[in-house]
Amino acid sequence: MEGAILPSLPNTRVAVVTGGNKGIGFEVCRQLASGGIAVVLTARDEMRGGEAVERLNALGLSHVVFHQLEITDASSAAALAGFLKARFGKLDILVNNAAVGGVEYGQEFDTNEEKFGGMDFHQRVEWMLKNAREPIDSAKNSVKTNYYGTKHVIEALLPLLQASSEGRIVNVSSNYGLLRHIGNEEVRQELNDVDNLTEERLAELLDKFMKDFEAGALEPHGWPTKFSAYKVAKTAMNAYSRILARRHPELRVNCAHPGFVKTDMSMGSGVLTPEEGARNLVKVALLPDGGPTGAYFAMGEEALFV
Repeated sequence: MEGAILPSLPNTRVAVVTGGNKGIGFEVCRQLASGGIAVVLTARDEMRGGEAVERLNALGLSHVVFHQLEITDASSAAALAGFLKARFGKLDILVNNAAVGGVEYGQEFDTNEEKFGGMDFHQRVEWMLKNAREPIDSAKNSVKTNYYGTKHVIEALLPLLQASSEGRIVNVSSNYGLLRHIGNEEVRQELNDVDNLTEERLAELLDKFMKDFEAGALEPHGWPTKFSAYKVAKTAMNAYSRILARRHPELRVNCAHPGFVKTDMSMGSGVLTPEEGARNLVKVALLPDGGPTGAYFAMGEEALFV
């Protein structure tokens, strides 16, 4: 798949989508490719990633190829960067979609959507919150993947984005990443103070969160107690995105919440289809030159980080 022919014309835009083999990521790949953009679909699993590309190729989208990527592995991100540099010499759009929920639902639950037929939005969210468990290993993996993994990819691909005249980064976020979920006012203010916030301080706050998690002391220190690691990691990624936008004004760096989508992560309890969720992300990825940067978009519309 990596050897497939992709357009190499100077005016052909190139996009990378992480976690592109299913759900929202797959739909982002399809929609970008349908717009004439050359897409590099990435996933951890080579077989699943290859099969996803075959499905897109079968739709007539021949300018989509697969490249393996484990976002928590810096060497894997470096290998992707090498591939992109050799093939294109640049990257125009990076959609950081790969993520984990950081919770477990147990084997008794499946993704059968029929159980949600009589539930409204709030009831579906309550079901998810009620049935999710958050063991320490899952919490650690959430922070490792959703914050540090995404950061690995951005750092590896940043030179290629800078080589583009229209570099775009879309960090897939969530309404769970809004500052309102942080009960500690001092921490909340720090995360919102992008003029003074640093990557080093973000790392310190994440370390403090994990120590409080392990000590069973989330609530006394103002951390969220449901989907806690996911919320904190997404909040940190939102803050990092704003730092990055200030540091690199030549790029468009934004966070985008696709909505509550029916995916494996939500156990099928969402209200939007992957196609609808992806449309909200693609809209941000295709913002015009001079458009917003360092912003948060909720379901395609600019909103507040709080």
